[in-house]
Amino acid sequence: MTEKAATPLLLLHPSRGLIDEKFSLMVQNLSQIQEITLHALIHSDDGDYWEAFGHYVSDATGLVNVANDSSLGGTYDGVKPMGLLWSMRPVPGSRIGLRLRKKEVHTPMLVHISVYRGHMSQGFKEQVALASVVTERWYMSPGVRRVDITEGGITGTLFLPPGPGPFPALLDLWGGGGGLVEYRSALLSSHGFVSLALEYMTPRTSGGTDIGFCSYLNSAAFTVLKQHPQVCGDRIAILGLSFGTSVALGMAVYSTVIQPRCLVCVSGSHVQPVKGSLSDVFSEINKNVHNTRYDEENRVIWRDLLLPIPTDPTKKVDVGQLKCPVLMIVGEDDQNWPATESAEDMKQMMEKAGNSHLLTTLSYPGAGHLIEPPYSPHIRASNFMVAGTRQKFVVLWGGETAPHGYAQEDSWKKTLSFLEEHLYRSTEVTSPSNL
Repeated sequence: MTEKAATPLLLLHPSRGLIDEKFSLMVQNLSQIQEITLHALIHSDDGDYWEAFGHYVSDATGLVNVANDSSLGGTYDGVKPMGLLWSMRPVPGSRIGLRLRKKEVHTPMLVHISVYRGHMSQGFKEQVALASVVTERWYMSPGVRRVDITEGGITGTLFLPPGPGPFPALLDLWGGGGGLVEYRSALLSSHGFVSLALEYMTPRTSGGTDIGFCSYLNSAAFTVLKQHPQVCGDRIAILGLSFGTSVALGMAVYSTVIQPRCLVCVSGSHVQPVKGSLSDVFSEINKNVHNTRYDEENRVIWRDLLLPIPTDPTKKVDVGQLKCPVLMIVGEDDQNWPATESAEDMKQMMEKAGNSHLLTTLSYPGAGHLIEPPYSPHIRASNFMVAGTRQKFVVLWGGETAPHGYAQEDSWKKTLSFLEEHLYRSTEVTSPSNL
């Protein structure tokens, strides 16, 4: 009488964790040298499905260990323990220009992971999985509190770590699409920082897109943080992505209210009319609108609109006046902003001014514009609506999947170290160490 084959077993640990936490994944009880496909599936808050998959072969004991074994194909290859997350893409037949962003941060991202017989690249719904598990990926750790803020003329969401505090804090600024984006702030709070995600450049924030009003909003937001009883008022940083970097740099240099302990600037530029309005910024950009390019799929490439980097000092933030440490994060394949050229010009300006010791630049080959928390899918292009004009485009952000995934993981780890150094450990503003 033949012995019945054991049922394949899919083991994942931890089954619940933060979005930036690694997991271990193994498949046991396979046949020797058996071909399998590991498949991950997410149903997003927008109602779309995203997937990733890798092709593996079990060893002589019938085991696949994703931490050690190489994917032979799929949406990623090689030994990539978290490839099932950062290589995710919309399933075939999805809407054009999707971007995976968590809207409801008080609920987890549910990732369904299954193992299938053979090396598959499509038709997963039509097949029966050998085994399946579900993992919860959270932006909010247990005990983090989410508080709506509508005071002092600002609209935003405050995230507070567990405990009485006081804690260091961050003002979290997103890009030119405007709106209120919470997931990064929720994750920062899960790492021990009070974080205020600020809504700006939208009709609901009554000043709309006027940069003067944006400056007011950010001054008011900074004051809200500074006066909060659970915040260390002299330990506040600003984190900006894309246009949020421009706002952060401008405020740090020219505001009489805002005195950040440090800045984190992701995929941005210092090029903007000094003390100008947002209409002035767009006017400068529109002067170069003829430099707009399109790729073979007619996706918009905007990186040339700020090039060449101006030599006129009235057209860029005088970063030589910065008095706090700055971490610049740059994707070398950024197709939306000239982040590489801007970082180099900032370095030259600060060297000339004698404050270059305050600047640390992390530059990543093959990374694009949208450098997100780790294990987020690489978004090479997506739909984008310009705040103010409400014009819609499919924008090319740039980057290649594997190097972009590395950039997200490495830069996030170094961002948290940078913030811990200057907000928790530092007793005075010092030059950043080599990260």
